Amino acid sequence: MEPDLEHGRRCFAEANWRDAHAAFTRADLDAADLELFAQTAYMLGRDDEYVSALERAHRAHLAAGAPLRALRCAFWIGHSWLFRGQLAPALGWFARARRLLEREQGDVAERGYVLITDMLNHLMNGELEAQSAVAAEIVETGERFGDDDLVALGMMALGHSLVRLGRAPDGLRLIDETMVAVTSGELSPIVAGIVYCNTISFCREVYQLRRVREWTAALTRWCARQPNMVAHKGVCLVHRAEVMTLGGAWDDALVELGKLSEELTRGALNQLARGDAAYREGEVRRLRGDFALAEESYRRASSLGREPQPGHALLRLAQGRPEAAAAMIRRVVAETSRGLPRAALLPAYVEIVLAAGDLDAAAGACRELGEIAARQDSDAITAMSWQARGALALALDDPEAALTASRRAWHAWQQIEAPYDAARSRVLIARACALLGDDDSCALELQAALETFTALGARPDVESIAPDKGSRHGLSDREIEVLRLVATGRSNRQIAATLFLSEHTVARHLQNIFTKLGVSSRTAASAFAHDHHLA
Repeated sequence: MEPDLEHGRRCFAEANWRDAHAAFTRADLDAADLELFAQTAYMLGRDDEYVSALERAHRAHLAAGAPLRALRCAFWIGHSWLFRGQLAPALGWFARARRLLEREQGDVAERGYVLITDMLNHLMNGELEAQSAVAAEIVETGERFGDDDLVALGMMALGHSLVRLGRAPDGLRLIDETMVAVTSGELSPIVAGIVYCNTISFCREVYQLRRVREWTAALTRWCARQPNMVAHKGVCLVHRAEVMTLGGAWDDALVELGKLSEELTRGALNQLARGDAAYREGEVRRLRGDFALAEESYRRASSLGREPQPGHALLRLAQGRPEAAAAMIRRVVAETSRGLPRAALLPAYVEIVLAAGDLDAAAGACRELGEIAARQDSDAITAMSWQARGALALALDDPEAALTASRRAWHAWQQIEAPYDAARSRVLIARACALLGDDDSCALELQAALETFTALGARPDVESIAPDKGSRHGLSDREIEVLRLVATGRSNRQIAATLFLSEHTVARHLQNIFTKLGVSSRTAASAFAHDHHLA
């Protein structure tokens, strides 16, 4: 055996992709070694070279009378084109794989790979029941022929479809079993990377945040064992940054996102990761009050093909532009199909439409979010649902209901170890306590929230509950206007008529004013305004 070929195979076995690729480039490769060479190109983010090598392997297998190996190459070529959004060449290669299968007599493992193309078609058409049936057939085929990659791909897809169908416990068990296979090293490199990234992305989509945290740690270890891998590293960095953001390590999250260097722009996965990274950076910047930088990040995310909502709408709300925020969030919610896909949008929708005074829309969104939470085994969606209910109850002047819902949200966020969201729940608890006349408890809750916001660097939240002395005390321009009219003794109806607002919006502004000033009545707010020269 020639030295370069032997060296390339040894480096491949050690996941030393760079040296394996260099050695294979110098060697005379047969069809099987061309497949290994293709995999090294994939792991280095060289997608065009990956497809080219697979095409060479496909032709070599056909010439050698090995049509089933040629079929597998055709499938992976089609998969690569599909993933890059090139539907026509993808369908062409999938059709070639199907034609090769039709020539075979009897049952073969490769039938499972052709079934994957059927499953992907059902997925794109939203046919979840049909997708589940085909996925189960793929698993059975893989098990019958001892093809671990096929079993993992089918089981992952079956788990995803069951969760989307509302059978979360069954689906999540399959997802966890699939991840056992990948963490045990049972899968080929490309399939392992696909399973890692798809599973973590899916768990993020359905708000299985504990699983996101645990599997991201496993993905990080897998990437660390392959220091010169490129293909999945950008995705790993984004997932790590998301986990850090949730846990309150915002500075560390920005560092991770900053590691998406020029090298990590190679490969289709890393191209997708760039858009996600820009959005995640925008989220951290917004929470820290760096609004100009957040705006830039959201715009960059949009240019990279990543929808910048709901973060961009929440930025407009933080900038004191509730009408613009409402237009943004209503647009994206209207474009998003009902059910689980809207779970990521509805909490922001409730917050924004409440600020705009549309209590009916907020109530409808709260009901929908509650229905999603009831179908999904997700602590995070449950927490979001309770938090939205607490905010709505405050807007409806029902402090008892607000207190119950907000405390449940706080406990749920505590369990998830999400300090920022937990602190926001405590602000709602404080507002409910103030409306109930329990000023001491209100002060305690606000102090606890303030400590968390300060530690995180959440400047807008700090300023909203602990303004500097002699300043506007965290009040917006509109809140200053409302407070001045309150100090003149006008009713909510009179204020609404003067400022061309709804009474619900005036009530909402009053609740915010009471919280920011640490008071619990109109009389106390009026006295504060006169004492601090705000009226």
